Amino acid sequence: MSKEIVVSGIRSTGHLHLGNYFGAIQNYVLMQDTYDCYFFVADYHSLTTHPDPKDLKANVFRVVAENVASGLDPDKVALYAQSDVPEIPELYLMLNMLAYVGELEKVPTFKEKVRSHPENVNSGLLTYPVLMAADILIHKAVKVPVGKDQEQHLEMARNFAHRFNTRYGQLFPEPQVFRFNKEAVKIMGLDGIGKMSKSENVNATIYLSDDDATIRKKIMKAKTDQGPSEPNAEMPDFIQNLFLLLQLTASADTVTTFKDAYNNCNIRYGDLKKQLAEDMVTFVKPIREHATDLQRDETRLRKILKEGAEKARESSRKTIEEARKLIGINYY
Repeated sequence: MSKEIVVSGIRSTGHLHLGNYFGAIQNYVLMQDTYDCYFFVADYHSLTTHPDPKDLKANVFRVVAENVASGLDPDKVALYAQSDVPEIPELYLMLNMLAYVGELEKVPTFKEKVRSHPENVNSGLLTYPVLMAADILIHKAVKVPVGKDQEQHLEMARNFAHRFNTRYGQLFPEPQVFRFNKEAVKIMGLDGIGKMSKSENVNATIYLSDDDATIRKKIMKAKTDQGPSEPNAEMPDFIQNLFLLLQLTASADTVTTFKDAYNNCNIRYGDLKKQLAEDMVTFVKPIREHATDLQRDETRLRKILKEGAEKARESSRKTIEEARKLIGINYY
């Protein structure tokens, strides 16, 4: 019995952090035994921000290493670089013929990029949703794990699939948002402002590459308040975030001890942070060390990417052949 196809990607810019791990990678690891998974490093997408060419390879290798160190098994999934599958840009070109400038200009993420980076409004930013659709449709994915900010892009992918099917003949399923866990884990920044980010506030984000001393320093500076003034008081969101991190990394008894202290108005945030820091160090250290070892082994990383690309291309070639035939681009 064939497995349902799942596709997801991560940009090759910035360092992976706890938000990436608990919001995505952890679920990727759980999916790999149940679904036919294609996970890619979105290096073409990263070109919209014009990364330095000398950094690109190292960034891709780091993302692959950190995913594998987090538990992703390259023998169970296709783990590949987007640029190693030439059928993706070919489908991207085909889908661009079915995308309209007006609808692309209305995408909130594009409008935000125009506001924040008016000096770099390139056509790659405008057609970002089309390339994302090609990433997904090239494997005929039916399920796509995306965050709230990407749901409109996925809706557009469904629209492009529908337009292709209507114009040329049935080929693509219309992919749906996939919530592997009904409640997605959302990790706030330690400053209490927004979510952890690859680029916004590095001091408020725990990266999978952070060393022990850096983790301790960041957590000890996490935002807190004066503590509850009455029993069983509702926690502010930034305090809830500390307890969430504790719940994700510490023992159940430890979490209960600090929750009881909070509810009884005798919480000592310094003690909470010290405990969280040590549990976080214990959690991140094996991932960091494994990823560091992998990054030193380029031969291993090249092998992972090559084998992943071969799996991805096997699927992609079939789709492109069918698309060409339906469109009429098959002359011999």
